[in-house]
Amino acid sequence: MNNLLPVAVLILRILMVVALYAFLIWVMVTIWSDLKFRSQILGQKKIPQILISTDGDPEAVKYTFTQNEVIIGREETCDIFIPDPVISARHARLVFRNTHWWIEDLMSTNGTYLNDERVESPAILINGDELRVGKNILLVEIQLLI
Repeated sequence: MNNLLPVAVLILRILMVVALYAFLIWVMVTIWSDLKFRSQILGQKKIPQILISTDGDPEAVKYTFTQNEVIIGREETCDIFIPDPVISARHARLVFRNTHWWIEDLMSTNGTYLNDERVESPAILINGDELRVGKNILLVEIQLLI
């Protein structure tokens, strides 16, 4: 009887190690499948199209974007190029994140205004908003995804 006790303890230890490794493998498989599922969902999300048009111009220039970031500024490499000396080289940024379009001022000298209020921190854009950069008025139209 005394000889069986060490064998039983050894078998219990082996079973505990097997159970521990089985649990760790199950956790890793669960995390991996969840990450895979979430990446598929994120890959299927689409960015709603944003249209920016200049106000007060009969031949208004309309910019259409589907990328997640749009830069407004005086620099020719900006997505919305406005050759106005009052505007900073990289004046403002439109960003799509958390299912919304946002406007951010890029530390411009003369500021960015959303519906006549200065943009101090990132703000959500909605359809029909009016952006003012320098003396230029830009109208925002966001296409809803169906």
